[in-house]
Amino acid sequence: MDTFTAIETRRSIRKFKQDPIPQELLDKILKAATLAPSGKNKQPWRFYVVQESKRDEMITAMREGLDQLTAMGYKTGSAKFTQYVMSQAPVTIFVYNPTGRHPTQERNTLEAFGDIVDIQSVGAAIQNMLLAAQALGLGTLWICDVFFAYDALTNWLGAEGEMIAAVSLGYPDQSPEPRPRKSVAEVTTYLD
Repeated sequence: MDTFTAIETRRSIRKFKQDPIPQELLDKILKAATLAPSGKNKQPWRFYVVQESKRDEMITAMREGLDQLTAMGYKTGSAKFTQYVMSQAPVTIFVYNPTGRHPTQERNTLEAFGDIVDIQSVGAAIQNMLLAAQALGLGTLWICDVFFAYDALTNWLGAEGEMIAAVSLGYPDQSPEPRPRKSVAEVTTYLD
């Protein structure tokens, strides 16, 4: 599959088949992530791959985090449905910036700028994962609802640094239609 076809056909998948993902495909997807560009070539990413029996532990940690927020009066929105998607996806990959800090920690201006560069770099790695998975016949869901259980998941993973996102993946069990997109003309300004 060429790059433009992968971009055009990629969808956010929320229903997965239970077929396991061969290690060879996971290795290709993670390799694609590591080939992403990064500011000053820092490569600020670390991947935690959750599969098989560890899925139940992941969902327990997610539920605990959501329950804590709910008890404090916060609305967790779509996170409970996302928890379900994660529970039935064969693989979920948590993506961290190992040199990043907890989102609530104070930063000076230069540190904030550095964090923005690192987050953009990690975003490029995640996009590479999504497109590689698409080219290999797998579906993905880029997940930010994990922030609702940030501390619970980070503690469960034993992860260091800053959680950026998670990606659930597997063989898709749905074929969603394309979502509406703004036209190039709506989002582009040419300066001549």
